[in-house]
Amino acid sequence: MLSTNIVIIVSLCYVGILFAIAWWADRCAKQNKSMINNPVIYTLSIAVYCTTWTFYGSVGYAARSGLEFLTIYFGPTFIFLGWWFLLRKMVHITKTHGITSIADFISSRYGKSGKLSVIVTLIAVIGITPYIALQLKAVATSFTVLTGFGIEKANDLMIDGSNTTSGILTDTGFWVTLLLVIFAILFGTRHIDTDEHHEGVVAAIAFESLIKLIVILTVGIFVVFFAYNGFGDLFTTAKHIPAAVKALTLDENVGPRWLTLTLLSMAAILALPRQFQMIAVENVNERHLATASWLFPAYLILMNIFVLPIALAGLDLLPDNSDPDFFVLTVPLFLDQKFLALIAYVGGLSAAISMVIVAVIALSTMVCNDLVVPILLRRHWLHTREKTDLTGMLLTIRRFSIFLLLFMGYAYYRGAGTSNALVSIGLISFTATAQLVPVMIIGLFWKGGAKHGAQVGLILGFSIWIYTLLAPSFARSGWIDTSFIIHGPWHIDWLKPEALFGLYGMSPLTHALFWSMLFNIGSFVIVSVFSRQNSLERIQAALFVDSFRVPLSDAPVWQGNASIDDLYDLVQRFLGGKRTINAFKIYAKTRGEKWRRDGAADSDTIAFTERLLAGTIGAASARIVVSSVGKGEVMRFDEVMAMLEETSQVIEHSNQLEQKSQELELVAGELRLANESLRELDLMKDDFLTVVSHEFRTPLTSIRSFSEILADNSDLDAKQTSKFLNIIIKESERLTRLIDEHLDLARVEAGQSNWRIEAIDMTKVIKNSIAAIDGMLREKHVQLSLDIPNKPMMMQIDNDRMMQVFLNLLSNAIKFCNANDPQILITAKIQKNGYLFSVIDNGQGLPEAEFINIFDKFARVDEDTPNRPTGSGLGLAISKRVVEYFKGKIWVEIKPMPMKSITAKIIKTKIKKIKPTNATFFNIFLPLN
Repeated sequence: MLSTNIVIIVSLCYVGILFAIAWWADRCAKQNKSMINNPVIYTLSIAVYCTTWTFYGSVGYAARSGLEFLTIYFGPTFIFLGWWFLLRKMVHITKTHGITSIADFISSRYGKSGKLSVIVTLIAVIGITPYIALQLKAVATSFTVLTGFGIEKANDLMIDGSNTTSGILTDTGFWVTLLLVIFAILFGTRHIDTDEHHEGVVAAIAFESLIKLIVILTVGIFVVFFAYNGFGDLFTTAKHIPAAVKALTLDENVGPRWLTLTLLSMAAILALPRQFQMIAVENVNERHLATASWLFPAYLILMNIFVLPIALAGLDLLPDNSDPDFFVLTVPLFLDQKFLALIAYVGGLSAAISMVIVAVIALSTMVCNDLVVPILLRRHWLHTREKTDLTGMLLTIRRFSIFLLLFMGYAYYRGAGTSNALVSIGLISFTATAQLVPVMIIGLFWKGGAKHGAQVGLILGFSIWIYTLLAPSFARSGWIDTSFIIHGPWHIDWLKPEALFGLYGMSPLTHALFWSMLFNIGSFVIVSVFSRQNSLERIQAALFVDSFRVPLSDAPVWQGNASIDDLYDLVQRFLGGKRTINAFKIYAKTRGEKWRRDGAADSDTIAFTERLLAGTIGAASARIVVSSVGKGEVMRFDEVMAMLEETSQVIEHSNQLEQKSQELELVAGELRLANESLRELDLMKDDFLTVVSHEFRTPLTSIRSFSEILADNSDLDAKQTSKFLNIIIKESERLTRLIDEHLDLARVEAGQSNWRIEAIDMTKVIKNSIAAIDGMLREKHVQLSLDIPNKPMMMQIDNDRMMQVFLNLLSNAIKFCNANDPQILITAKIQKNGYLFSVIDNGQGLPEAEFINIFDKFARVDEDTPNRPTGSGLGLAISKRVVEYFKGKIWVEIKPMPMKSITAKIIKTKIKKIKPTNATFFNIFLPLN
């Protein structure tokens, strides 16, 4: 055992370190040097999710149920890896609307409903109380284990529950509670903030998360590699331990229970007040979520990597009556590693402090803003028209709330909390906070969700939770008679809390979650569908659902005007003079105006004032307060709704008109473009018909002329007759070719061509094309060279179509290359994502103005160029369509001929060193498919 004084001194020193970190972070914040504007610190603060449940309870859970403990971490991992868009939307809305808590978030979504914020606050307070008790139990029991008892007595103590039968002043849990009250008050309620950021607390929580991780890894490494000879040795030993074998065996009910626990953990990471506080309220930069989306799951993996090994070691080393929840402490004690046990205690203390501090700060804000302040406002006890500084009163309310919340947790710990394992207590809280998730998430994506539906859904779901889960835990603790669990109230069998409506065969947790969610979601949706939303609800629904598209705006809610001076005095009462003047000066600067207190406030200033107050006292209370300072008669609620209805309709009508106007402009523009295109097509059609008629007329004229000569001159000699017949044959072939090209292009453009796709080596395609045009090459004495890779260039392609492309390019190059020294070069290059082919000729090239139109079937190259060969121009058009069919690209460019000796195989004549001249490059890129 360890000396009590040593454990107390270590505890106080550790808490002192936390004080120092929190103080330093707050000091830096005052100097505008934020310590928490860092994605890693932000992620570590979110790790407040890992409480004593993780540090102690997960090991106990693993010892009892094996790998099932992982389900508590599956949920957060799924949310951060797969549902980051939901987190981003939550954070964006929270920052935009100045939201201070999850109650404020839900209330703001449903028309800033004060009743709804009260319901959410009560659910959170009642639901989180067992979780606070869990932390107190863990710290108190771990302190007891380390001090004054020894391992055997500690085991007996943990079986009995704790030393809660002793007096309060001798109870470790009482002093732990008191210490946490002091810490939370000092650093959670030092002053009233406009944005509810607690930089000191966030920095301290991030430090504690780092300590938790280091400690659990240290204990795990010692157990695995020093107490045993690695993982293999430990798991081999576990095979001979019945309890370990049972823990590692999955039973037949693993599916429903794993699904239940995963869903609960997904709900917890979103709806636990402390998690919402850290993820959304304390966020200073939305981009930090990008880092947290992968770093937080990584943190969870590291926290749990040694959980199962420590559990197996405890089952192997410790007596059968040992409490598995505290194997992290008792295994080092059994191995006589007192210093390691003390370090483990510090890790557990760190886990407990971080959870409790953040939870009570979040809950105290909700109690103050959503329970106490609205009551005081409605009772007119705050005297908002009087120039009174209310910041001290607000701080007092929050401090008293912290005291009350922590001692409610202590009361639960003294009563019901001692009879449950740590995980069981935590799951009770998880199921309670899960009731907030439907109205929260559905409301972010469904504008039809109504205030009355949310209220009914929450009340019914929470009532089912109390009846099916919380009440049985009280019964098992002896607070109420257990007979209602066994027989049901008044011995009505179908009202049994753990077999409600005759539903048997489920675990109590799955049973409670099923019925509570069924009543919650069902009533929320049904009531919402049949409810009529008021205008404010519809406006808030649009602001939340379309949060990234709809600008934040509010409508005035009173007759007459409000003065800037009145608004300033109002804010000053809740925030104090310094923070108020700074906030109004910054606001005026953003509007490009000079700050002045005189004059009437416009709607933007009123909306700003309401958001400013919402960050301090909540959205519902802020709306009540702002409406109290209007000069003139405050409008009745029905008048406010009528104005909002009219404003909403005007805005909607205006948006419709603007949308229609934009649509008309778009249609008019499209019509203008279509008209211009039609004119261009008409001109191109005329040009095309001219070209086609010219091309067809030429061979027809020749055929007719020479046919008439043969018909009119029967005495022509055989040689002359043969010459004329050859001309007729060639012109007939030319006419046939023209007709085929036109028909071919028409079929390609209409998508009616038959494509025969197969694996083809492009090298063979190129060489076969050269062989097919061999006669023309010889006739023109063209020097043709190849520069292509030796290895195959395989593609899924139509062989005949690609040969047609290369034949078109080669025939084009033969026509236009230099008449005195005709040279053609074909190159192929293998690129990362495809092949690049070039057909290069050394002709005089084309004007750049013709590069774009050269592949257009309707365009003609400038015919004023001397000695330019004629043609239909359809070959390149067909080539372009074929290349594009294979997702490729074809283009032309002019650049210098390659200045090197081509070492590739020479196809025609002996290659010469290519002269330094410009050349025409027809390039084809074909992607790999």
